[in-house]
Amino acid sequence: MENSEKLTNSKEVIAYIAERFPKCFTVEGEAKPLKIGIFQDLAERLTDDPKVSKTQLRTALRQYTSSWRYLHGVKAGANRVDLDGNDCGVLEQEHVDHAKQALEESKAKVRARRKEQAEAKATAGKDGEAKTKKIRPKTAKPKNTQQKTTKLNKKPAETTRALTADEVVVGKNVSVNMGNGNMPATIVEINKDDVRVRLSNGLTMVVKAEHLRS
Repeated sequence: MENSEKLTNSKEVIAYIAERFPKCFTVEGEAKPLKIGIFQDLAERLTDDPKVSKTQLRTALRQYTSSWRYLHGVKAGANRVDLDGNDCGVLEQEHVDHAKQALEESKAKVRARRKEQAEAKATAGKDGEAKTKKIRPKTAKPKNTQQKTTKLNKKPAETTRALTADEVVVGKNVSVNMGNGNMPATIVEINKDDVRVRLSNGLTMVVKAEHLRS
């Protein structure tokens, strides 16, 4: 890298030191266990390098050694390496155990975070569905087009009574029982049980006295 512009983040710093020291650092695959005190070696080698500061190196190195691929590489039988890839001794068991524990804890945190995100997403989905149900317009019920039967106000039946013999006289206004109703009429002639009456429409007819009502 000929460009002397200062690096801005740990990812760029790791890529840079992997390019400068490819036998020690890598940006892909399983990483090699680093020599104890590698930071001091890096700081000395890059003292006059304008691209990185000691603070950036320390932060980037911490990120590099806590990554899953680095912790996977810290295993029994593996050797530590210096900046030039030279072996610096076999890993001690306590360092292997520490790396294994750190890896398991890191993976557990990721699983827990993913579970929380999945639960939050599911809850948000249910809330959204509930809100959709609430704002869903109600379907108007079809109006009953069947016409209601209007009840006819029936007139109360007129109360009538049969005429007595004394009431059957010419000129008396009476009602003639016609079976389905009473017709107003006037007695015009009496012949024993037969009585001639004149209806309101002018017609005359003979009826039995028992069919006359008051």
